[in-house]
Amino acid sequence: MMIKKFTFLVFILFSIIGCTSSQEKKETHLYTNSLIKETSPYLLQHAHNPVDWRAWNDETLTKAKAENKLMIISIGYSACHWCHVMEHESFEDSLVAATMNSNFISVKVDREERPDIDQIYINAVQLMTGSAGWPLNVVTLPDGRPVWGGTYFKKDDWIQVLERIQKLNNESPEKLTEIATQLEEGIKNLDLVTLNDADVDLKNYPLEKILKSWKSTFDHRFGGYKRAPKFMMPSNYEYLLRHAVQNKDQDLQDHVMFTLDQMAYGGIYDAVGGGFSRYSVDEKWHVPHFEKMLYDNSQLVSLYSNAFKVTKNKLYKEVVEETLVYISEEMTTAEGAFYSSLDADSNTDTSELEEGAYYVYTEKELKEQIGADFDVFAAYFNVNNFGKWEDGKYVLIRDEDDASIAKDFGLTTEVLRDKKAAWKATLKTYRSKRAKPRLDDKTLTSWNGLMLKGYVDAYTALGNKEYLEAALKNAEFILDNQLKKDGSLYHNYKDGKSTINGYLEDYAAVISGFLSLYEVTADTKWLITAKDLADYSFAKFYNEETAMFYFTSSEDPELVSRSVEYRDNVIASSNSIMANNLFVLAHHFDEENFRNTAKQMLKNVLPEIEKYPSGFSNWLGLLENYRNPYYEVAIVGDDAIEKTLKFKTNYLPNTLIASSTKNDSLPLLANRYMDGETMIFVCQNYTCKLPVAEIDEAKKLIE
Repeated sequence: MMIKKFTFLVFILFSIIGCTSSQEKKETHLYTNSLIKETSPYLLQHAHNPVDWRAWNDETLTKAKAENKLMIISIGYSACHWCHVMEHESFEDSLVAATMNSNFISVKVDREERPDIDQIYINAVQLMTGSAGWPLNVVTLPDGRPVWGGTYFKKDDWIQVLERIQKLNNESPEKLTEIATQLEEGIKNLDLVTLNDADVDLKNYPLEKILKSWKSTFDHRFGGYKRAPKFMMPSNYEYLLRHAVQNKDQDLQDHVMFTLDQMAYGGIYDAVGGGFSRYSVDEKWHVPHFEKMLYDNSQLVSLYSNAFKVTKNKLYKEVVEETLVYISEEMTTAEGAFYSSLDADSNTDTSELEEGAYYVYTEKELKEQIGADFDVFAAYFNVNNFGKWEDGKYVLIRDEDDASIAKDFGLTTEVLRDKKAAWKATLKTYRSKRAKPRLDDKTLTSWNGLMLKGYVDAYTALGNKEYLEAALKNAEFILDNQLKKDGSLYHNYKDGKSTINGYLEDYAAVISGFLSLYEVTADTKWLITAKDLADYSFAKFYNEETAMFYFTSSEDPELVSRSVEYRDNVIASSNSIMANNLFVLAHHFDEENFRNTAKQMLKNVLPEIEKYPSGFSNWLGLLENYRNPYYEVAIVGDDAIEKTLKFKTNYLPNTLIASSTKNDSLPLLANRYMDGETMIFVCQNYTCKLPVAEIDEAKKLIE
């Protein structure tokens, strides 16, 4: 009854306002507002709008209540193309500014800095309209409770919306209050997780029906799923790869590898400079929205590293190496921290911001730069109708492997490899003379944790010590700058300042990164810090009634709702990462609370997994730990680190490693050191088989 009543109220409001979202471009006006005091690149992009923007803070919220004004909460991020379009069309326009400034308190939010605020209003707009995205524009009561929202609006539509909402507020404010009350209840119920106290047999949990349904969505022509736009969803393919390998499902493994091939071939991958864009607008991974996000690239480095371990496919090695060159050159600070993103847009010769301008070429440009090799290049990167985008420009895309192209042109693969390197170097130099996409130079702790882990995974797959050095430098940066004296984390860092209290995603990602770093260094500092962060998470984020973790700390000011993030998306959810962390930490420390909590968290989400498995892929990875044997591998002795690295060149997702070059009191290592020998103990729940000296012998003990 409540949902029907709420739907009816929203229908009335949208009928009164009468506007939906759409897409277009315009010129600039320069003013100065209070965002000039902020550090977020996204907020600073709006500091010279005529709109009297304010940041989300106590002063702004107090002002809205004191003046009894509705708030416009506009949320986006610096690399968002359509955020820029709406800014140019509306927020740089003095007529729009006059409408907003006279009747509303206007608040700009960087969704990457404040994912807690973003999640509340994303949920609200999804409840109201059935979908949501960025830019996200919401009108709220002075207390922050939403009453209306949408995404992108053209200028005239935006003005019309605001005028009608203000008219309704003047004439019938009780209607807005009623909608706000219903929406508030809906938001609070949206992420409600209940304690599942049923007795669930995880070892024999049936996956056949779930996987059959999931497989029916696969695109067998271009990989991924049968839809557009196409997001890469690394967590999905990490799980599908693991399930395929552990359960010897060759068809599934082939689809995963085919998908990785197609993504690497597509325009979504920057064939010249390395790194992936956020998603493609078409089914063949060809034309991306050109923003490059740290979180995508960090997870994809891990995914391609693991795929290389399984297949030794040189393409995957190339993708990892080129992506990490991009991260090193474009996304890394002198302190070893990682920036957040590169914009989709950059300036053209006319100084207009244009999406993808840095990455696309005309046929004329390519002929001039490539010269005598153009025919081979054109076949390799499809300078033809398959690769054409718009206005005579091409987004480089492949559809054949190197061996096929080499055969077609009578070349050896070595000669083709050298040609490719020359082409990429030439085009990289050529495009470096263009205006670069804008850099979002803030550092986010959670995304840095993901990138730290990506570097460790690449190190274990390829053995490049520079990758380990980058991971260690980043980890030390987190300890020195983001870890507070009370054991909590900051979420952000820019210009030497960290200002926002950490979210669950920060703890989950850093713990995961530190656990991976411990495995390859045998330095217990990383393991103990990971446990300390987990202990802090229990103290400030844990809900004992549901055995799940809130997204925000109990130390943070209250918002409309205290959300629980548990559905996996482009990034695995903070709760699923944390549950996996607790499972691993429980083995390292023989910690019963960690063990029980990880299992209970998994049980809590099982009912939803059956309906929407791709939204719970990281949870399914945890489930595999219960369905199949899981091994603790203790490597102890003078050569422990070397043997660990050799062991980890193999894809063995059902193992964790504890190692030491000396006596150690950790449960998995105690009383196992022997002078002059390095032994490998393969154990299950602390019950170990006879130790062996060689990696190949140890592998035989693992199913």
